Amino acid sequence: MDLSAPHRAVAPTVEGAVLMVLARVTRPLSGREIGRLAGRSEAGVRRALRRLSEHGLVKTDEAGKTLLHSLNRDHLAAPAVEILTNMRAELLRRIKIAIAEWSIKPLEASLFGSSARGDGSTGSDIDLLVVRPPEVSGSDPVWEEQIRELSSSVLRWTGNHASVAELSPTDAELIASGDLPNAEEIGRDAIPLWDGQAS
Repeated sequence: MDLSAPHRAVAPTVEGAVLMVLARVTRPLSGREIGRLAGRSEAGVRRALRRLSEHGLVKTDEAGKTLLHSLNRDHLAAPAVEILTNMRAELLRRIKIAIAEWSIKPLEASLFGSSARGDGSTGSDIDLLVVRPPEVSGSDPVWEEQIRELSSSVLRWTGNHASVAELSPTDAELIASGDLPNAEEIGRDAIPLWDGQAS
C-alpha cells in the first residue's frame, strides 16, 4: 500500500485523487482548488470531474462564472469513497485492537517513521515500536508469537512488511531521553497505539 496515498491501491487515476479531496472537505470546491489540493493539473481535474459527474458521484453547481464541485454523499458509491479516504485511520484502529487483545500487554506501543508521517510508499515498512514489560523476557514464546502475529496481520492488511522495534523498559527510557539512534525521529513522528490501558 502506498502510505502517502492509500487510495491508489484501488483508485490510482486522477478520479481517485479528486474523490479523495472532495471526501475530506464539507464545502464545494472549484476545479482549480481541487487541482491544487490533489497535486494534479487543472485540465486533468476538469476531465475527471466531468466523468465523475456523469456517474452522479460528483455534484456540480454554478456560482457566477465558477463551477463548484462536491461529493454526492447520497450516491451508492460514496461509502466506498469514504472507506478509501480513511484507510490509514483504519490501519491504526486495527493495530490498536490487535494489541488490546494480547495476553501479555506492552507497556506502550506506537507507530513511527514514514508510516506515521504518511509519506511512505508501497515499498515502505510499517514501523512499530513496542515496549516489553520488565518481567517478560524478549524470548518469551507468548510474547514472540504476539509480535509475529501482529507483523503477519499488518502484511495482510496493507501489503507492507511490519518492522517491529521491540524495546525493554530501559531502552524505552533511553529513547525518551534521546540517547539512542533515531530517538529524535521516533519521538517527533510517533503516533501512540497503546499506553498501558485500553482506550
